[in-house]
Amino acid sequence: MLADAKWQNVSWRNGTKGRLKARFAAVRVRAADGPPQRIWDKGQQHLPGDEAWLIGEHRTSGEKKYYLANLPAAADLRALAATIKARWICEQAHQQLKEELGLDHFEGRSWRGLHRHALMTMIAYAFLQHRRLSKARRKKKNQRTTASTKPASRAPRHRRPHNSAASAMPVLPKMDRRRTAA
Repeated sequence: MLADAKWQNVSWRNGTKGRLKARFAAVRVRAADGPPQRIWDKGQQHLPGDEAWLIGEHRTSGEKKYYLANLPAAADLRALAATIKARWICEQAHQQLKEELGLDHFEGRSWRGLHRHALMTMIAYAFLQHRRLSKARRKKKNQRTTASTKPASRAPRHRRPHNSAASAMPVLPKMDRRRTAA
């Protein structure tokens, strides 16, 4: 079905080695996943279901991949490619939650306990991601200032000590112990 489609080079985001790109094509199809119907002696046959996007990807390595997506008919090819490729980021986050923060170490027996465990690991993951991104932004900012037009022989006169723990999260006001003690 994609043989007659127009294949285009699409770039969806920056990776560690530059822009990520591949050739994509997409057509609207009706997948045969509708209600089952017995047709003569052929047993259960499925009628056409809802419309979906059939998306083809040709990678630079020669590998070919195909996807079905239920995005709206008005979606453009770049949005389709970005949506497909967003799955990798989700899988990476899930893998880090399991390996580094113990999402898969829950041994309780209650549904509520599982939800609390998952919530706490996700909060820890969000905190660590915030710290990592803050550190990356500081490094980029420092690289820009060192590459500026300031003379290299002069050091700055005043330098405030940088407390990384304080800058990562906002400072919360101290609570009055008299009100919290019961």
